[in-house]
Amino acid sequence: MNPRARRLRPRSVRTRLVLISTVLATVAVLVSQAAGLAVMRSWLTGQIDHRLTQFRPPPPAAYAPAHGRPPNAPVPRKDALPSDYRVFFYTSDGRLRPDSLGSGSGRPRLPATASGLTLEKGRPTTVPAADGGSAWRVIADTEPDGRRVVIVALPLDTVEGATSKLLWFSLAIGAVVAAGVGLLGSAAVRLGLRPLARMERTALRITGGESALTVADTDPRTETGRLGIAFNTMLDQVRAALHRKDASEQRLRRFMADAGHELRTPLTSIQGFAELLVEQPSLPAARRREAHELIARDAERMSRLVDDLFLLAKLGYAPVAHRETVDLLSLAADGVGAAVVAHPGRDVRLAPLGGGGPDGSGRGLDVVEALGDAHQLSQVIANLLANACRHTPPGARVEVRVGTVRTGPDTGGTGRPGRSSATAALPAGVPACVVEVADDGPGLAAEAAQQVFERFYRGPAAGPDGAEPGSGLGLSIASTIAEAHDGRLELDTRPGYGSTFRLLLPRSVGAGPAELP
Repeated sequence: MNPRARRLRPRSVRTRLVLISTVLATVAVLVSQAAGLAVMRSWLTGQIDHRLTQFRPPPPAAYAPAHGRPPNAPVPRKDALPSDYRVFFYTSDGRLRPDSLGSGSGRPRLPATASGLTLEKGRPTTVPAADGGSAWRVIADTEPDGRRVVIVALPLDTVEGATSKLLWFSLAIGAVVAAGVGLLGSAAVRLGLRPLARMERTALRITGGESALTVADTDPRTETGRLGIAFNTMLDQVRAALHRKDASEQRLRRFMADAGHELRTPLTSIQGFAELLVEQPSLPAARRREAHELIARDAERMSRLVDDLFLLAKLGYAPVAHRETVDLLSLAADGVGAAVVAHPGRDVRLAPLGGGGPDGSGRGLDVVEALGDAHQLSQVIANLLANACRHTPPGARVEVRVGTVRTGPDTGGTGRPGRSSATAALPAGVPACVVEVADDGPGLAAEAAQQVFERFYRGPAAGPDGAEPGSGLGLSIASTIAEAHDGRLELDTRPGYGSTFRLLLPRSVGAGPAELP
């Protein structure tokens, strides 16, 4: 595009609308006036043609002296014809006579001989004036003897005068319409674009820091209203994204601080014992062996912490890599067997799911199958069992229950008072496979129950030997695995009534007696 044309092009929408409406209105007026002018000129010319075709020249006696009068004969009367008619004659030898019948000034431009005439007999034609004035409308005819040609003419000055006045009137009307449309259109466009102006001011205030503002014009019947609705929707999404970003940054800072704190403790211990071995080479063998064992224990603890952190990062950014049909009952049985070996003397048992309402399965140990990663799901069960054995008294019973339910407040998967989870609730009434790890220990207070799924949160250990607490990542890892399987890990607890951790997975595979109605 030409740079000059680009500079001249109006950039304001309001200016463009006013210019477009003004041009269209002016063109419409001028076109209508031009059409009226053409119709009127055609009608006036038709009237003159009608007069010409209906005119009959005077009888030969009225103009016979004009053909062959003697040299001293009187000139025929100019007013021998009515109104402004003019009659011109070509003699028998084809020459144009210098005189004519009729009154008025001016005459049409006619050829000097009849052979130069291009007029069709009986058909009116427009010819220019001989003196450059208004044109003439002429028609050719012949005398009864057929030897002489008669030209009857009428001036078009009245037609041209009327059309000229109408043309100037049309131009004046066009100018008035253009000015009126420009003024009134500017006011109308300004009024119509007022919602956009308010939206613009709101957007400027939002960019200035007032992020809680919204657009008030949201009428879905208008274009600006629909634009306002879309703008408010976009603002809501932007605010939600900013809130998620802030929350993610806060969680990341807290996670980094917690990870640094957890890693600093074993590193400090390793550094201290290593310096002790280096600075005191003459330590007794028993002390040296104890230092080496403590260094190995802290190194193992740090290695487990790093592995857990890596697993959390992997689960947070990648879906379940492998899905297959998994027998949850077998995984639960393997987890119970491992827990009995790791915690001898603890009452850890496998039981059918009961107390789940009318949809619960309490009819025996039935096969329950779900789609997922068997290794990750067994890790969830192992973490839940280790957590129950570590944080309950030695005499507390731990029970693992497997079955199927339909999600609801009583069966699990949805929210209710006293229930906490790090993931969103599942839809109510859908079939789900369940693995519960329940204990009859002291339970948890509401504040502690809301924190158990947070990273690096650790409750007090109550194991038989006062074992050291874990890294505080086990329940967070288990919740992340459940979420990656489109499921949910939740906790039902209250002080004095034990705790029940419940893993729910969408049920897409059924088997035998565990099938829900």
